[in-house]
Amino acid sequence: MHHPDCIVVGYDGSVEAGQAVRWAARQAELRNCELHLVHCSLWPLLTHDLGPVPGVADSGLQHYAEAVRDEGKALAVEAAPGLKTRTSLLYGWPADHLRRVSAEARMLVLGSRGIGGFMGLLVGSVSLELAATASCPVAVVRSDDHPSGPIVVGVDSSGSPAALHDACELVRATGADLKVIHVLRMHFGAGKGGVGSVGTRKAAEKALESAVRNARGMAPGARVEEELVEDTSTPRALLNAARGAALIVVGTKGQGLVRGTVGSTAHAVLHHARCPVLISRHNPEETSRA
Repeated sequence: MHHPDCIVVGYDGSVEAGQAVRWAARQAELRNCELHLVHCSLWPLLTHDLGPVPGVADSGLQHYAEAVRDEGKALAVEAAPGLKTRTSLLYGWPADHLRRVSAEARMLVLGSRGIGGFMGLLVGSVSLELAATASCPVAVVRSDDHPSGPIVVGVDSSGSPAALHDACELVRATGADLKVIHVLRMHFGAGKGGVGSVGTRKAAEKALESAVRNARGMAPGARVEEELVEDTSTPRALLNAARGAALIVVGTKGQGLVRGTVGSTAHAVLHHARCPVLISRHNPEETSRA
């Protein structure tokens, strides 16, 4: 059963997942919505013996999975006392369950990494797959150290309406400033004036101006800053412009032939940003009708 007015967070017992839970709880508190914490256990895929060890109290894989779920809820309650929180313990591949559970959610929140070694690789793959295939925006949280800077959103020539919509929603919820970035892509060997014609720059300025105007309409009263950056690398330009940011919002088409892949810009930002990253996946018009 789907619950549209909620934030879904995945928890696997890792430190990084705990950081994601705390961040998600605070976001749900700011929005006055429910938090749905999901723990997915892979053990039934590996063994059918989930029961306790004879003569050993509180043992068994079933008990362990329940303990991880309850630990996650305790972290959420600690971060946001009084927050309405419910939990689910599901068995199977996490990406499939989290994609289904979050289909109509406001946001899906994940840790940047999981338990080390091979399991860490699995969790990383889950985060990347969901960033590309989830129906709702996906936030990937890297640490508990979140600067109090602006929300930074990258927009392209289309104005990136989904990313801009999500950034403005965050600004309304948190009261943060908004910084809108448009990167004018330079080619290797081009000088400052060699990026393209005057018309190319004017088109970029027009796209940025339109995005800022739309942002001010969606987040009335918020402080909105704009920056047009020339660089040979869009991800590098966004990351440099987002130093000290509270969060970076980027869009991705996520429609590649390889399932679970995101665009090159979103992929690079996910791997290198120091702050949480929100990947926009939805149509803003669909959100407004929810």
